[in-house]
Amino acid sequence: MSRSIPIKFGTDGWRAVMGDTYTYANVRRCAAGLGRYVQQQGQADRGLVIGYDTRFGSDRFAGVAASTLAALGIPVYLCNRPCPTPTTSYTIIDKQAAGCIIITASHNPGQYNGFKFRPDYAGSARPEIVKAIEQIIPQEADALQLSLSAARQQGLVRDIDPWPAYRAKLESLANFERIKAAGLTVVVDAMHGAGGGLWPELLAGGSTQLTEIRGEANPNFPGMHNPEPLAHNLKPLIEAIASQGADIGLAPDGDADRIGVLDEHSQFVNPLQLYALLLLYTLEVRGLRGPIVRTITCTTMANKLAARYNLPVHETAIGFKYVGPKMVDVGAIFGGEESGGYAYGDHIPERDGFVSGLFLLDFMAVTGRTMSGLVDYLFEQIGPHYYDRIDLTYEAAQRQAVLQRMQQAHPDRLAGLAVTGIVTVDGFRFDLEDGGWVIVRFSGTEPLLRIYCETTHGEKVAALLDAARELAGI
Repeated sequence: MSRSIPIKFGTDGWRAVMGDTYTYANVRRCAAGLGRYVQQQGQADRGLVIGYDTRFGSDRFAGVAASTLAALGIPVYLCNRPCPTPTTSYTIIDKQAAGCIIITASHNPGQYNGFKFRPDYAGSARPEIVKAIEQIIPQEADALQLSLSAARQQGLVRDIDPWPAYRAKLESLANFERIKAAGLTVVVDAMHGAGGGLWPELLAGGSTQLTEIRGEANPNFPGMHNPEPLAHNLKPLIEAIASQGADIGLAPDGDADRIGVLDEHSQFVNPLQLYALLLLYTLEVRGLRGPIVRTITCTTMANKLAARYNLPVHETAIGFKYVGPKMVDVGAIFGGEESGGYAYGDHIPERDGFVSGLFLLDFMAVTGRTMSGLVDYLFEQIGPHYYDRIDLTYEAAQRQAVLQRMQQAHPDRLAGLAVTGIVTVDGFRFDLEDGGWVIVRFSGTEPLLRIYCETTHGEKVAALLDAARELAGI
């Protein structure tokens, strides 16, 4: 029976195929476990926010979670419209709630849905919190149901629009007047996800012109395998930039916490370049100083930029469940990861594709540079860096053999570059003599083996990926 499966949270929440293990019964179990946790913490009276994305049935799964919490006597702020993950997360701060539930599978294919939790600091839950919740998820929770109509009558469920307060926060962070007056031509590819319709509303009324494509919700995500902002999913955006002569293309993922970017030539700006550019903007334009956080697969350009200001860089395992808490602990001004998620210390310790996109537009407005010109500006200061990633599918029976091969791998050189160290914090990272690296690791949310590399030798990128793939034996 589906209700008896063990529910484990991956890199960011629990995700599963709808109609298989992602069922009303299992969502109710997750909500019950979370409800019990906030009761144990003495925070139940503060209530929980529940948001959801545009996937099939997300609103109904959110209703199931709300009815479960209401049955436990926990107040719920239920979003009355699909909304991006950072919008729901920020609502924790706005309502001073104990946390939030987000019904979303982020960038996973359309048959998936998911259950994310954010505690009261509005960032990804620490691993110890996740573990504590997993341990008290009940085997079944069907008895924990209070109809939404009854819950509303009792004041346990309040319907809210989370967008106005979140938009006000965006306006306090980004210079909207400067962006709107910059005369930019912007195309946003909402990828049929939760960010659809919101960007045109944000930037209306100035000389900057914004066009949105794939803005209507479609849970099948037609034309792409999954709503992830990678170059192979962005053909419509590439075409729109060319036809409109646009200055930049922005592509939020399915729940709009991450962002992909194409420059004015429709060239993909990789997420390590974006990390470094957004850090540079934080330091140069916003003038902030403080610790910086990056994952082990994120760019060493962070260290070069930080060194110019004598700022510490903290390295974490992969996932915002490590990045966000570390940002809180050290008071970081900026944090991010390789997959296109970036967070800001004076906002929430959570990926936010809207803030990141706005900051990039403002960077262009301030400098008068094109998007490709910003990358050139970055490299003028710290030298060029090159990056790529491949994702390999594997059969479940292969996993242990691949793991054993990687545990035994101790190469002296990869693609002609000396290996200077091996880090096994999260996967297997081989540090290289040029300051670059190659990493091999299993995805925490999908049956994929990911291989990434960064190097100052552009001609060696493909060879480095091939060498790592050979080590893994796939």
